Amino acid sequence: MEAIGRRRWAIPEGYIPSESSYSDRELVSHETACILNAADHDAHVTITIFFVDREPVGPYRVTVAARRTLHLRFNDLDDPKPIPRDTDYASVFESNVPIIVQHTRLDSRRAEVALLSTVAYPEG
Repeated sequence: MEAIGRRRWAIPEGYIPSESSYSDRELVSHETACILNAADHDAHVTITIFFVDREPVGPYRVTVAARRTLHLRFNDLDDPKPIPRDTDYASVFESNVPIIVQHTRLDSRRAEVALLSTVAYPEG
């Protein structure tokens, strides 16, 4: 399959609540980047996190195998340091091959769970 997508993506909105109404991993408040690599080569992706009041953190490094998808929880990123909770942030994804990035948030601070999803902004 021919590669689709772009090599650089931005998610300008990010926030991981520190509270959840549930303890099951599936229902803990989280943010996810869904990354699609339709190329015939592995995607080596770096992620940089930007903040309102401090210097960026990164790069975080992940690999998405060729012709695969990865649902990456920002909550699980810890190298070089964990993403702080209750803090506004933005993220930039850079890849060696074209990828597609979608952003999803599950906010379970209340029993009525809220889910939000949007496609990231690709650099043209």
